[in-house]
Amino acid sequence: MAGCRSGLCCCCCPRCCGERESRTPEELTILGETHEEEDEILPRKDYESLDYDRCINDPYLEVLESMDNKKAQRYEAVKWVLVFAIGVCTGLVGLFVDFFVRLLTQLKFRVVQSSVEECTEKGCLALSLLELLGFNLTFVFLASLLVLIQPVAAGSGIPEIKCYLNGVKVPGVVRLRTVVCKAMGVLFSVAGGLFVGKEGPMIHSGAVVGAGLPQFQSISLRKIQFNFPYFRSDRDKRDFVSAGAAAGVAAAFGAPIGGTLFSLEEGSSFWNQGLTWKVLFCSMAATFTLNFFRSGIQFGSWGSFQLPGLLNFGEFKCSESDKKCHLWTAVDLGFFILMGIVGGLLGATFNCLNKRLAKYRMRNVHPKPKLVRVLESLLVSLTTTVVVFVASMVLGECRQMSSTSHSGNDTLSLQGMSEDVNSSIKTFFCPNETYNDMATLFFNPQESAILQLFHQDGTFSPVTLSLFFLLYFLLSCWTYGISVPSGLFVPSLLCGAAFGRLVANLLKSYIGLDHIYSGTFALIGAAAFLGGVVRMTISLTVILIESTNEITYGLPIMITLMVAKWTGDFFNKGIYDIHVNLRGVPLLEWETEVEMDKLRASDIMEPNLTYVYPHTRIQSLVSILRTTVHHAFPVVTENRGNEREFMKGNQLISNNIKFKKSSILTRAGEQRKRSQSMKSYPSSELRNMCDEHIATEEPPEKEDLLQQMLERRYTPYPNLYPDQSPSEEWTMEERFRPLTFHGLILRSQLVTLLVRGVCYSESQSSASQPRLSHAEMSEDYPRYPDIHDLDLTLLNPRMIVDVTPYMNPSPFAVSPNTHVSQVFNLFRTMGLRHLPVVNAVGEIVGIITRHNLTHEFLQARLRQHYQTI
Repeated sequence: MAGCRSGLCCCCCPRCCGERESRTPEELTILGETHEEEDEILPRKDYESLDYDRCINDPYLEVLESMDNKKAQRYEAVKWVLVFAIGVCTGLVGLFVDFFVRLLTQLKFRVVQSSVEECTEKGCLALSLLELLGFNLTFVFLASLLVLIQPVAAGSGIPEIKCYLNGVKVPGVVRLRTVVCKAMGVLFSVAGGLFVGKEGPMIHSGAVVGAGLPQFQSISLRKIQFNFPYFRSDRDKRDFVSAGAAAGVAAAFGAPIGGTLFSLEEGSSFWNQGLTWKVLFCSMAATFTLNFFRSGIQFGSWGSFQLPGLLNFGEFKCSESDKKCHLWTAVDLGFFILMGIVGGLLGATFNCLNKRLAKYRMRNVHPKPKLVRVLESLLVSLTTTVVVFVASMVLGECRQMSSTSHSGNDTLSLQGMSEDVNSSIKTFFCPNETYNDMATLFFNPQESAILQLFHQDGTFSPVTLSLFFLLYFLLSCWTYGISVPSGLFVPSLLCGAAFGRLVANLLKSYIGLDHIYSGTFALIGAAAFLGGVVRMTISLTVILIESTNEITYGLPIMITLMVAKWTGDFFNKGIYDIHVNLRGVPLLEWETEVEMDKLRASDIMEPNLTYVYPHTRIQSLVSILRTTVHHAFPVVTENRGNEREFMKGNQLISNNIKFKKSSILTRAGEQRKRSQSMKSYPSSELRNMCDEHIATEEPPEKEDLLQQMLERRYTPYPNLYPDQSPSEEWTMEERFRPLTFHGLILRSQLVTLLVRGVCYSESQSSASQPRLSHAEMSEDYPRYPDIHDLDLTLLNPRMIVDVTPYMNPSPFAVSPNTHVSQVFNLFRTMGLRHLPVVNAVGEIVGIITRHNLTHEFLQARLRQHYQTI
């Protein structure tokens, strides 16, 4: 059966094994057909892939020839400068977000706390609730408006960046407008009291800085243009995005090594030693930039470097008076493993509930007017605010303060932490020397609540911790996915820390393990729940170790995360992978399943090729580009030399029939489709050509035989034109005459050649065709002109384009008999976009794209393989 270009139709409708499955939604639209999918109503989108492989064509070789050692060193030095600039800018974005979040949060809590203290005596707590609602609803409304301006700014952005680093281009994900809306929106979301964090969006913001800064231009700032023709390729851009994403993690957690591992583990499908060093350098620059400015602003000691990241876990140490206390012992590892299992189960439950909510939103909220999304965000904010206020005033218990950490009537500063109102406990409705444990957790910024659970000497009642965990679990699950910039790291850490502190309290109260350190159990609980939700292992382990600045926690954190991941993987995927799948993004996993090796490249390739000849008329190029959605085209010549053997049934050559006999789109049908689409071409000459039968075409004028031989001597490919395509009267063998493969050329390259008038006439030699430099070919990157925006009246359809200098003459290719695991590893490791399938005699028989290697597509092909057997 013919292949499915999108790679999605098989998984959406497995029973559809007919002819329609071989066409993409775009092709069905062109042919006037529709495809109703009854089983899956979630929207699917055909995403464009990025190309990490270099196109080594003539313009690129000219650049290499002009490159000496000094130029190469300068080029590399510019890269290092840009990497450092990306780190500094990412740190400044984090500083901006942190400064205004603290400013708005302090303002809100100062006003509301003063009102609560006054209304406690006067009995007007409803007024305090209205004040809190006024602050939160206003902030959340502003955050939602910013998402309306740039919808891709919603959420944490980690799934989108993960897709980009995997090789998928998500529209608008790395634009300047995105980072502006993301940074401003997340500060309003966090200040608005939603159960979201600012650390996740920092990763997205860093990636946008990495993508945009080396380009020195933006579509949002069209008037600002710099003549900087370097790093204008998907390969360079993805390297800088990797560095920016790592810098975002480093700025968020003060973990440069963890940021480097995050970029490696969670996103990039490619890696090399030079990139590792650059990414680490970028992460260090972001960490110390943020640390320098935060330490100077908060403590006035410029250059002291006391606050490495936006989220600090503080110092874990036992009290000097307690000689029996240890941070953790070997016996505690058993409890940590059990906590990892429970954390994996809780994370799987969280992901399942959030997936159902996401599906509901995609079906019932997103198709409606944008105002509905704003109203949903306001509803979540209203519910969260009421729950927080009522729980703090009604459900809290008054707990005894520790005498060693008393510092005033209303606040209790954390031991070893700065005396800051945002990191203090609350005494709402409690007598002297006591505090309200529920209000301490709810009426503080989330970072301060985490520090309370990690380091507070006083106790939190088991009932309070249970209620807090349940409310926070449900509300954070509901919140993640609404139309505001939001992160999931901090809510998961806080929810897990409450779970861990609850376990410590139960062990102390009912088992009598007084020697255990509650802060360690809170940290392990946070790691277990976060690991169960996001399913990260290597990078998350290092991030938590760097955040605690305690290397002895390495073993328990690693074991807990591994157990949580294994447990959660029994039920579903991580939260980011779930949202990637819901968007229909063709994300490639690290490796394929073992049973997939039962398939070969010929089983998964797309045999219906849309090809071009080395010397092609403009009429045919325009027709191809306007009637297809493919992003690359094989450059071929018909293997007429083997035609006689082919007609006799030569086994190697007749493989073309074997791989193409199930195709419903023959080359004659393809040519007819091109001709029909060109009826509207403004040239009367071309309209007449489309109406003429190919067989009645007038023969070309006879030329001197010696002159033809001399011209062919300097022409690497014969002048074969698409108007010599097969006719409907040809037999199947004639239609499927072998195609000798010469290279690949991208859609963007063809459009650029047409826009710049690169062509020659029939009366001239191809040597007279204008030549474009590498800088001219990449000048419009990354937004190349669209063929539908091209003024066809300026083109002469009879002119010829020689594509051979601009095609990639040596792309990676595989044999039809190559096992799928080998195909997958080559495609993913090298960051390919297209992989031609070429037989033993150099003839192309199919092409493999990212969609042909997705898990869903391979599963569908495997089922067909079993049915055939």
